[in-house]
Amino acid sequence: MTEKNARLDWEQRIGLPSDRPLTGTADLPAPTGLRSQDGTGHVLLDWQPVPGALGYLVYRSASVDGPYEPLDHLGGDVLAVPHPPYADTLAEAGRGHWYKVASWTDAGPGPMTENPVSGCPVAPGTAPARVTVTANAATPTEPLPRVWNRMIGAEHLSMLTWPEGPGPGGSDVAAEYAQALGIVRDELGVRTVRAHGTFLPECVQVREDGSFDFSGLDEVYDRFLATGLKPVVELSFMPAELAAEPDYTVFEYRGIASVPRNWERWAALCGDLTRHLRERYGADEVATWEFEVWNEANLEVFWNGTQEQYHLLYEKAVRAIKAVDPRIPVGGPSSAAAGWVGPLLEYCREHDVPIDFVSTHTYGNAPLDFRPQTRSFAEATGKPEPEILWTEWGVTPTHFHRVSDSVFAAPFVLRGMKSALASTDCLAYWVATDHFEELGRPPRLFHGGFGLLTVGNLRKPRFWALDLLNRLAGGRMPVDVAGDGAGALTEALATRADDTSTVDVLVWNGTLDQSKIDGARALDRTATVRVTGLAPGASYAVGVRAVDQQHGNLKAVWDELNETGADWPDERQWTRLREADRLPEESLPAVSADGDGTVEVTVGLPMPGIRALRLTRA
Repeated sequence: MTEKNARLDWEQRIGLPSDRPLTGTADLPAPTGLRSQDGTGHVLLDWQPVPGALGYLVYRSASVDGPYEPLDHLGGDVLAVPHPPYADTLAEAGRGHWYKVASWTDAGPGPMTENPVSGCPVAPGTAPARVTVTANAATPTEPLPRVWNRMIGAEHLSMLTWPEGPGPGGSDVAAEYAQALGIVRDELGVRTVRAHGTFLPECVQVREDGSFDFSGLDEVYDRFLATGLKPVVELSFMPAELAAEPDYTVFEYRGIASVPRNWERWAALCGDLTRHLRERYGADEVATWEFEVWNEANLEVFWNGTQEQYHLLYEKAVRAIKAVDPRIPVGGPSSAAAGWVGPLLEYCREHDVPIDFVSTHTYGNAPLDFRPQTRSFAEATGKPEPEILWTEWGVTPTHFHRVSDSVFAAPFVLRGMKSALASTDCLAYWVATDHFEELGRPPRLFHGGFGLLTVGNLRKPRFWALDLLNRLAGGRMPVDVAGDGAGALTEALATRADDTSTVDVLVWNGTLDQSKIDGARALDRTATVRVTGLAPGASYAVGVRAVDQQHGNLKAVWDELNETGADWPDERQWTRLREADRLPEESLPAVSADGDGTVEVTVGLPMPGIRALRLTRA
């Protein structure tokens, strides 16, 4: 496979659900209760959730009679959203449209709502529209599932063993890569790392007698485990000696994406790897690592076999691993665009194949809800319900896309993570660092890289979104958002310490619509944050951290410094950038709870933008 074709296939991925081969017929009913509300710069749509739906497709037409087409918010991947409400920000003020909604499963969309609703965005006034965020500190709290820090993605771990020397921008790649892993560990709380290429040639060699030499992987894992993180053992790519088509490769480093020549040799590789890792790192330790079978086999660029052949690949791998240690969690299909999950669960049910977790990926959207499928599997088999691990997720699947360096991506991250709290066990951002070479090494400092950190380990707005999420202290308390665009544009999370000495309210304003990467005045808001249930008369210091075009946005700092249009900073510019690489807490006027135990703080909330308020009792 040529690199040109690899690039084309990767960037196209799998588009609209209607373009995908179906595994069955979507037989869920259409959603009911569809309603619309005209808002400033958007139309807000809401409906009744449908039991068993994994998500919903929103359709729009210029005429009540159609044709109705799925709304494409330009995220480059799955269009279905996991739940209502949904804000259409693609529509223009004063121009009305008609809307329908369909339930979505991995068999595709079901029937659309019979009766459409109409909507027309309102033009902005002289001042931003308002929202109110109300958090009740008197109610019992619940644990906040930290789905954002269980796992993160990274480029192939063998980069940790690269020799010292000038990399992109003069960097020491191995050193900066290791430092990046330390940053996400310490500042974001990340515990595990998923990377491609466990079976790349620098990690695994096939000896003349057919046995496997894992000494290269030992060096890689020794350096990786020294960071204090755990690996997700992704079983890819195929060693050349085992591949039916060793020239069928992907990426600059030419990972082999071929089916095996001999399926038993594939099983032997997986079993021998498991035994070797247990012997070197300890059986109890390895039993805590997830083993994931392959990567995105539902894309031709990553797998030259069929879906049935992937099922065989999975079965051979999981049976070989479990034969060594049944405690090791194994799963798949590690699919692109939320595909193949249902068929793999069905295959495992029919053939009594172990599966501890299902894994899949999506970009440019919040993750769908696969709980109906995992619960159905557990009920049908009497086995524990598989975990749901989104082992890749991000703002775009497209390499070198400017949205990856933008503030727009920061509230997008918070929207996805909040959506995932009730429906997943892990939402792993792809990836930690711009030291990444799938389609070539970074050509300049801000080049639209997937990393949360730049080359040189400067923090992008997406990093700060996760940092603010990770700073939430105490248990989760109820929070309600009301006003113009509430629940779809403006959302919030709130936590408090048990004694209400500290209350955190994280509020953000964003849209899925990537035509608004540079912001949209019509979507700016003013947010009044109300905290009730406090001790009457109690005084609170108020601190705020902000992410917007002026805060936490190092690309804007670089654009100002880079008068010559250079690709990389000079020494003086690096110093300035590192000085600016922080998100300080600013103080607002102190507040006192009124006689009802309520305080109010009003802040501007641009789109895109985030405000993290912390109230600390004096």
